[in-house]
Order: sequence, then structure tokens, then C-alpha cells
Amino acid sequence: MSKKSSSSHPLHGYTFIDLFAGIGGFHLALSSLGAKCLSAVEWEKRCQVTYEANFGILPQGDITQVDEKDIPTHDILCAGFPCQAFSISGRQKGFEDTRGTLFFDVARIIQSKKPKVVFLENVRNLIRHDQGKTLKTILSTLELLGYTAKTKLLNARDFGLPQNRERLYIVAFRKDLEIDFSFPIGTHKKVALKEFLLEDPKDGKVIDRDDIRFYKDISAFDMLKETEYPNKPIQIGTVNKGGQGERIYHENGHAITLSAYGGGVGSRTGLYLVKGKVRKLSPRECARLQGFPDSFKITSKLTQAYQQFGNSVAVNVVKAIGDKISLSLNQRD
Repeated sequence: MSKKSSSSHPLHGYTFIDLFAGIGGFHLALSSLGAKCLSAVEWEKRCQVTYEANFGILPQGDITQVDEKDIPTHDILCAGFPCQAFSISGRQKGFEDTRGTLFFDVARIIQSKKPKVVFLENVRNLIRHDQGKTLKTILSTLELLGYTAKTKLLNARDFGLPQNRERLYIVAFRKDLEIDFSFPIGTHKKVALKEFLLEDPKDGKVIDRDDIRFYKDISAFDMLKETEYPNKPIQIGTVNKGGQGERIYHENGHAITLSAYGGGVGSRTGLYLVKGKVRKLSPRECARLQGFPDSFKITSKLTQAYQQFGNSVAVNVVKAIGDKISLSLNQRD
């Protein structure tokens, strides 16, 4: 297929596969740049339903049961894989050192299909996980498989999304392509949470309790102009003892990191003072904070929807990296 691209579809003609696909954050980002998804793998049934409803592809299930020979040849391999420790013993044996972890299944597909690009996302903690051994093994495995990898911590708040969400991204190009790559720096546009909120969400649970306490001058934050938005969460109060999920934030700041789990009355989304009421975010608002358009179909019930968006990648960040990948590929081609 021709690799000619336009400015609006810079990955036109390129193909990708979507491993640990979740509800399709990678898919949404890369397809918006013109790339075509050839295969997806996701074990969680409710995520599979959401993925198929939005993209017309039913992901395969357990990646450990997927035969790499059945994966179609592709240009870009995407994976937001879990963070697991490796148990390395004896001599270095390339990707065999990762056996017993889910990264091993990513590595065996890379070894079999040799895509041009490997595009990975993980939590910030991967950097220091197991005293840094986990990331070191991943990078050395990519090196042994014939790839030059670069890593970067990027925050969704720097890419037009009002959410403090820092993640580690790994982009690796096949060595024989001799491609130079640099990560995007973001737009650093001033945005506030209130710009992403719905007028009256039915699922934005309002918290009305006697132990709500505000300890900052709310009116001062109400008066902030767009140029004064801090692009970070503004904590203004607490519920109960102010523990995890019990902190209240102002709508002129950013949301805290969306989470798949967590406790407290504001679990998964945090609590926000919106139009004089303390409430959680709705699933649709969570979708917006991750860069999903309102046309994206939410097929799961409340708790599962929160988990899905809490586990997702930030689409804006992935798209910005994809745009940089396209520049490198198109210069080469």
C-alpha cells in the first residue's frame, strides 16, 4: 500500500495492531491519523463489547493464547501492557528473560512480525519498578530484538486535557530503518476542568454531607481568568478525614488522575465543587478528560465505565506521539 500521506492523515497507508487494547484509546488516536487497525487483543469481556461497538472489531481474548503466526504483518505495534516484575536467572537469553510475564507475549509478536515501530505505554512507576530492573529488561529486550528505543514521561495536562495524568511512553524503531525520533513537547494550552463538564450529568453523583469542609477562599479561584488557570488540580476542601478519594477540587483547576479503582466517596474520579455542589464526575466527563469524543459509545454500566476510562490511555497524548512517529516514518519512506 502507498505510504503517501496528507497533513490531516499523516499515517495514511500505515497499519497497526492494538494489544492490551482496552476500549481503544490507541485505536482512536492512530486511526484519526489515517492508520488502519488490523488486529486487536483484549481479555476483558466488557471492554471487548465497547471496542467492537465503536470500531467494528471484536478483539481476541487472552494474549497468552494468541499464536503470533496468526497476527497479520503490520507497521506499528501498540500495547499498554501491565507492569510486572521479571524473574531473571542465569545468562541473558533475550526476550526469554521475560517469560512468565505479559510483556513476553508482546516480545514474541515483535520477534515474529518485526514491525517498523513498537509503541508502548505504562504507568510512571515502571521507571522504578523492581529497582528499575523491569524497565531495563524491557529496553534491553527491545535492543536484542533489533530496535532502538526512546522513553519519555508525558502528562495529559500538557496536551489540552484538564487531567493530571503522567505516563511513561516507549517508542522503538527497527534499527535497519535508521530513523531518528523525538517525543512531542505538548501544547501547554491553558484549560480548566469546567470547560469539559456536562451541564447536568445524570451520573455525576452529588455529595451532600455534614463533614464537608472548605479551607481555602473559593471566591478567589472562581475569579480566575483563562490566562491564570494553573493547569493543575486546585484542592480546596475535604470530606471526612481527607484521605484518598475524600479531597475536593475546584473546577478552574484540573482533575486528579482518573483511576480504575480506589476508595473514598470520590473514588475513581475525585470530588469537585461545580456550581456550588460537590460531586463526582460522570463517565462521559471522564471520557472527555481522556480525549474521547462524545460520539464514543459507552456500553458498560457505571462502575465498569469508570474502570475502563481509568485504565485507558490519554488519546491526545497518543495522537501527538503518533504524529511524531509519522514524521519519522514519512521522512524515511
